[in-house]
Amino acid sequence: MKTYTHIFFDLDHTLWDFEKNSEETLFALYEQFDLGSFGKFDSHSFYKKYKFVNVRLWDLYNKGRIKQAELREGRFVKTLTGLGLEPHEIPVGIAEAYTDQCPTKTAVFPYAYEVLEYLQPKYGLHIITNGFREVQHIKMSASNLHGYFREVITSESCGFKKPDRRMFEHLLERINVTPDECLMVGDNYECDIEGARQAGIDQVFFNPEKHSQKRSPKPTHEISCLSELKQFL
Repeated sequence: MKTYTHIFFDLDHTLWDFEKNSEETLFALYEQFDLGSFGKFDSHSFYKKYKFVNVRLWDLYNKGRIKQAELREGRFVKTLTGLGLEPHEIPVGIAEAYTDQCPTKTAVFPYAYEVLEYLQPKYGLHIITNGFREVQHIKMSASNLHGYFREVITSESCGFKKPDRRMFEHLLERINVTPDECLMVGDNYECDIEGARQAGIDQVFFNPEKHSQKRSPKPTHEISCLSELKQFL
């Protein structure tokens, strides 16, 4: 079995439970901004529409086709106009409220802390994320994840976004190791798995929903629960 010395983790959707934390925030914003008073959609429709829009805008952001500000503002404009509001009806400050509140939520995936406690004495652990720098640090502090990681590399801090291999190479240079010593754990096949592969790093595809989509080439490992990392690390 191959011996690794360092493990890279994505943050959102891999350790920090973005969907659960985002859902809690969006339901709170629905009440805070009295969105029900428009009589056009309920809180569940608001959440579902936002999730649909956000996934697509993040895909555009990861591909460099939109900027950070367009993502942050655009997801609420597209969500609420898509649900029937006129642009002038969109509550002022709702995008900022989401950005302020969501990162303070603390839900992580099952076994996240147990696995990190197990791995930390054996490996150098690092975060590599396309998430916004100030937001990711708030998330990690609120959910008590900071103490496990030596380096936290964001796309803003290094100038590249996954799957650009240069983002992985930036981290390799910072910790002065070769790709074959490292393993990448992430949920996004294109950004995390293909990006790591291009940099010569082995990969663990975290697939908690057990989506059966055919992927080629296959990742080095595929897991549906973080606890499975202990089976080969």
